[in-house]
Amino acid sequence: MEQQVAETDSDITKEEATEEEGDVREILKEKEEATPAQHDDFDWTLGKRAEKSYSKQERTNYINLYDSTFKTFAKNDIIKGRVEAISNTDVVLDVGFKSDGLVSVSEFRDLPNLKVGDVVEVYVVEKEDKNGQLILSRKSAKLLRAWENIVTSHAEDRIVQGTIISKTKGGLIVDVFGLETFLPGSQIDVKPIIDYDAYVGKTMDFKVVKINETIKNAVVSHKALIESDLAEQRQKIIAQLEKGQVLEGTVKNITDFGAFIDLGGVDGLLYITDISWGRINHPSEILELNQKINVVVIEFDDAKKRISLGLKQLTPHPWEVLDASLGEGSVVRGKIVNIEDYGAFLEITPGVEGLIHVSEVSWSNQPINAREYFKVGQELDAKIVTLNRDERKMSLSIKQLLSDPWESIEEKFPVGSKHSGEVKNITPYGVFVELSEGIGGMVHISDLSWTKRFTHPSEYTRVGEKLEVVILGIDKESRKLSLGHKQIEEDPWDTFATVFPAGSVHRGTIIRRDDNGATVSLPYGLEAFAPAKLLRKEDNTSANIDETLDFVITEFDRNDKRIIVSHTDTWKRQKEQTEKAEKVQKDKEAQEASEKVQQMNEKNEKSTFGDIDELAQLKAKLEENTADEENKATE
Repeated sequence: MEQQVAETDSDITKEEATEEEGDVREILKEKEEATPAQHDDFDWTLGKRAEKSYSKQERTNYINLYDSTFKTFAKNDIIKGRVEAISNTDVVLDVGFKSDGLVSVSEFRDLPNLKVGDVVEVYVVEKEDKNGQLILSRKSAKLLRAWENIVTSHAEDRIVQGTIISKTKGGLIVDVFGLETFLPGSQIDVKPIIDYDAYVGKTMDFKVVKINETIKNAVVSHKALIESDLAEQRQKIIAQLEKGQVLEGTVKNITDFGAFIDLGGVDGLLYITDISWGRINHPSEILELNQKINVVVIEFDDAKKRISLGLKQLTPHPWEVLDASLGEGSVVRGKIVNIEDYGAFLEITPGVEGLIHVSEVSWSNQPINAREYFKVGQELDAKIVTLNRDERKMSLSIKQLLSDPWESIEEKFPVGSKHSGEVKNITPYGVFVELSEGIGGMVHISDLSWTKRFTHPSEYTRVGEKLEVVILGIDKESRKLSLGHKQIEEDPWDTFATVFPAGSVHRGTIIRRDDNGATVSLPYGLEAFAPAKLLRKEDNTSANIDETLDFVITEFDRNDKRIIVSHTDTWKRQKEQTEKAEKVQKDKEAQEASEKVQQMNEKNEKSTFGDIDELAQLKAKLEENTADEENKATE
């Protein structure tokens, strides 16, 4: 407590002393102003240590003078610095600033011979951090300077050099100016590259083809340089080209339509039609990849940089060297190379073809399907019908290798003779049967069977089956035979007329049914037709397919081979017969009753009660018969 009081007294004493001191200074100041001062030349601004104070302007001038001794730079600038010292961890750089900068030794690994006095570029990260230290980075400087060089190279279309350092998805990573860039696989070379690993570690020239300022990324290409060189070579080669010029080239690529030939920096197209005088299905039948061949320049377009080449043009056209002994009537052998609807082309020698028209295949008048008759690659003999060397056309014939069988047709195939042939074709109206090479005829659908009617001949026979026929007629001029199959057997309709007379009843099965009626199968293989209205059964329903019923013959036409039947008439007829029999029986009973009454009247005897009863019964029976007849008449 005493101590606190003492401290309080002490504080009061200090305050009082300060106030008194202030009063003294004011008094002295008043005296100085009133009394002229002595030693006016004394500099009263000097401090206790004889330090001189400068004016604000002087201080500013001195500061500017001091700052001018340093280099001017800002944050994010790239500046140069001189190596002052090298330690195990840092490199000290004098950059002309008020303080030196420190950079980690690890950022100078690419300069193993770095020494004091060397000048290097660094990036200003911070002019002063929180500790007042200048922060520099050589790595950032290298990256920014590399990016500037890449951007400049892209803008000025300059060639850069880089080292492929690794493989990545879709391409390679290339070190250009110390910055990683991307080399797509498609930009490595003009030809497809499969093994990327073979390029890792190689130093090559590149062209910067794309940059992205946002993410500082670049795409380079080696292919662009190759194409640029090829373009120059192509221009030189094209400038020297002439039509008809023979060049040596290498088969670079083979396609379905031709082959690309490398002429030493420029590609030319060899179309498939210009590879061989003969027909080929694919260029690979003659050419191989990397094969060296001589080609002739057929045409070139300087503007479009297109060159058309030919290989077959290096040899004479086969028509020009065709054997002079060949002429009309000569027999040649060749290979089918093309088939059209109108015929087939037979290649005699590569580049020389003749047409075998479908009309020259067989002596038969039956149409020939060329695509079914001929096969590509098939070897055949043929006779030259016409030969035009100027137009390079030839027509050939196969049938003329054999004598014309129609000249003696009547001797070999007389009318009425029976033969066996093969079914070659089926149409809706008949069947074509070949009897021998070049000889055939048509069996009309109506001549297939005596008893059955067909909607289509395929219901009776098939292509390739054997069929017995009879020669019905010969048209030598038109080269046609009229054939019949049913004529192999005698016409059974004379017999059928006695078996199936009109009104006769037969058992039959419905085998086909439509809206118009039904086809009914009768005994002995006969078929009849039942109109729809005559298919009604006794229960008022209609007969359906596969039902076996009784049918009555309503019409028998021998000439048209037609039978009309009815099922409805069968039960109607039976009903009528039953009703007729019942009527006859009732008429008989009525007649008997009438005769009995008459006999009784003739006796002229007195009636008895018994007679009266008998007469009453007879009267009732007569009335009943009369009522039945009236009811039937009403129906």
